[in-house]
Amino acid sequence: MEIKAAKNGPYLLPGPVVWVDEKGQEHTMEGKVIALCRCGRSANKPFCDGSHKKAPGFEAEEVVLSLGR
Repeated sequence: MEIKAAKNGPYLLPGPVVWVDEKGQEHTMEGKVIALCRCGRSANKPFCDGSHKKAPGFEAEEVVLSLGR
């Protein structure tokens, strides 16, 4: 699995992704790329809502993290 951090943008996780909400319910997102907030300003945390585009001073390098084999 590869997790990418977009330059000046969110973390990008390839699907399928299983996550647990605040009520403890599991959700599976099949075949989608999930964007997670990296700037801390999203109104839809932990998901990215594009707030980084308006976040003054938010800059972040592109990074690729390979997990597994």
